[in-house]
Amino acid sequence: MAWRSVGANNEDLIRQLRDYGVIASDAVAKAMAETDRKHYSPRNPYMDAPQPIGGGVTISAPHMHAFALEYLRDHLKPGAHVLDVGSGSGYLTACFYRYIKAKGDSTETRVVGIEHQADLVRMSKANLNADDSRMLSSGQLQIVEGDGRKGYPTSAPYNAIHVGAAAPDTPTELIKQLANGGRLIVPVGPEGGSQYMQQYDKDANGKVEMTRLMGVMYVPLTDLRS
Repeated sequence: MAWRSVGANNEDLIRQLRDYGVIASDAVAKAMAETDRKHYSPRNPYMDAPQPIGGGVTISAPHMHAFALEYLRDHLKPGAHVLDVGSGSGYLTACFYRYIKAKGDSTETRVVGIEHQADLVRMSKANLNADDSRMLSSGQLQIVEGDGRKGYPTSAPYNAIHVGAAAPDTPTELIKQLANGGRLIVPVGPEGGSQYMQQYDKDANGKVEMTRLMGVMYVPLTDLRS
């Protein structure tokens, strides 16, 4: 099982995720191989399990990041606007950026990570700069501090939205900020209860269809006061 794997290094971890069938595409493998988890996970970066990064927050297991990239990959194109809610260490935000850049350049591309803990915002920026400072300096990737449950209207609408913590019910505000033809993936369900990774697709006419993908276990989507 993928979540029991441990890589000797980042390349080995990605190879194992490919062998297990978690990573299905060359482009996702490339984005994850180029984004070394050592910059984003201070403990056990190559273990396929959640790891603490501070502030009571964890970085998700690598297989969940791989699933997110695979489910969203058709919406990650040059010129796309992407929102990563609960961006934490900045790892998946970097993967989104690299995936799109590998497809081509566009001055319209925007990849936004939103995180409500100021310490994590600072840490994630430091992580990104340690990885490759050109990501932030490009102006096409940014990390902002805010309540991700409300999205980030400044760069909306989004072609792809990923949420890294569980919403208690349908994330209406995020769906509003989804572009026609866009896709949102988000864990939904109560803390300690049944949670499912759900996919929301908005068609060209704005109609939304929900697909339940898999059972998951995530910490709740919160603000600093809850």
